[in-house]
Amino acid sequence: MRAAVYQSAGEVVVEDVPDAALREPTDAIVRVVRACICGSDLWAYRGIIDRPPGSRLGHEFIGVVEQVGDDIRTVRAGDFVVAPFQWSDNTCPACRDGIQTRCEHGGTFGAPGTEGGQGEAVRVPEADGTLVVVPVSGSGPHGVDPALYPSLLALSDVAATGLHGAVLSGASEGSTVAVIGDGAVGLCAVLGATKVLGAEQVILMSRHPDRAAIGKEFGATDIVPERGEEGIERVRELTGGLGVRHVVEAVGTPDAWDMAIGMTRAGGRIGAVGVPHTTPQLGIFTPFRQHLTLSFGVAPVRHYLPDLLGRVLADGYDPGRVFDLSLPLERVDEGYSAMSERRSIKTMLEP
Repeated sequence: MRAAVYQSAGEVVVEDVPDAALREPTDAIVRVVRACICGSDLWAYRGIIDRPPGSRLGHEFIGVVEQVGDDIRTVRAGDFVVAPFQWSDNTCPACRDGIQTRCEHGGTFGAPGTEGGQGEAVRVPEADGTLVVVPVSGSGPHGVDPALYPSLLALSDVAATGLHGAVLSGASEGSTVAVIGDGAVGLCAVLGATKVLGAEQVILMSRHPDRAAIGKEFGATDIVPERGEEGIERVRELTGGLGVRHVVEAVGTPDAWDMAIGMTRAGGRIGAVGVPHTTPQLGIFTPFRQHLTLSFGVAPVRHYLPDLLGRVLADGYDPGRVFDLSLPLERVDEGYSAMSERRSIKTMLEP
């Protein structure tokens, strides 16, 4: 089978790899219908973090179950499924607490040494706890309308991750929320804050017209292009000088954290889902003095998936708008280049 493989910074190729095969009775094999490139995939592509040459890529995919292990009870061959970016048994204490990304038996698709979603098929460990079946809902080749594919694919990571940031920020009906980061996760934080949690005012920090336009579609009421102290001051102007009670940090860099702390009003809350690959040194004196609550962590996508799937199928929730480029798998290198150069917000791949 064919799959995307990391070679070195700036070099991703598609080559033949061993066919996906069952190893454990709790496994399933999923034939990939759509996959995509994530902003976190770019850290190694840009040379910011190290990654072993020859490792498989991708942690976001949807597809059709081809084969299941002997112990599988909740999915069967022929089911159309969404796979969260991490697998989990959904039964351990962490999973029962809604933190499936800390599952005792979990792991991440596309991590070095694992199979990745950017390929023709994937072995899914702990398939009963991981995969979420999409009900037959259309006349497509798998009983699912292909028009839904982008939104279903977004559920594998960015839609739930953005929502998780808004949840961690404490946003609720009528809230004012600021979102730092206009990538797919930040945009989905806007969507989650407005469509799921009922926020009334959402300030999106964005200086890219194409991203700001989607942010507006998703419910952003204000767009702030300024950065640093100017951005903080502009947000404070929009909130009567007080700052924002609910802030979503969806970047993970030291500058983004400085902005988040600077624009949060006294007693406010920051929900951070930007992966801190560059290990920012977070000073705690200002949050301490300002009585801020800092909440962060890898989004437990499996926790949010059933609800968000229902919203997509009800035709009122469309996170798939974040995909602005679609390519065949064999041209995955073009997708990485486009996203790295900010010519694409998020690229979808078709094996």
